[in-house]
Amino acid sequence: HTTVASLHMESWRSEMQEEINRINLILPSDAGDKAFTIQRWIESVIRKMESCTVGHQTLLMEATTLLELALWKVKLDEIEEGDDTCTRNELRVTSGASIIVKNVLQFLRLA
Repeated sequence: HTTVASLHMESWRSEMQEEINRINLILPSDAGDKAFTIQRWIESVIRKMESCTVGHQTLLMEATTLLELALWKVKLDEIEEGDDTCTRNELRVTSGASIIVKNVLQFLRLA
């Protein structure tokens, strides 16, 4: 459940908890092959977790891009309007985004 707890969207955590707890509802009422039922349930849990992981990675990429752009904008705002010594591209490179994003990402990755 560590990976489930590390999901950053409450709805994903709830969906995963429901999916994990679903076995408690279906197994007691299953009169057939319990091993097959458990196997299907495990596959369902894995598919749901993979879906949440893909969604998490998508949000992470979007957040990383926004953070990098925000840092670049701050750097652009810091220079004076008449100062042509730095190009926009140089400011993007020197904004510190690569260091900041790297350090922020370690707290946003799934466990």
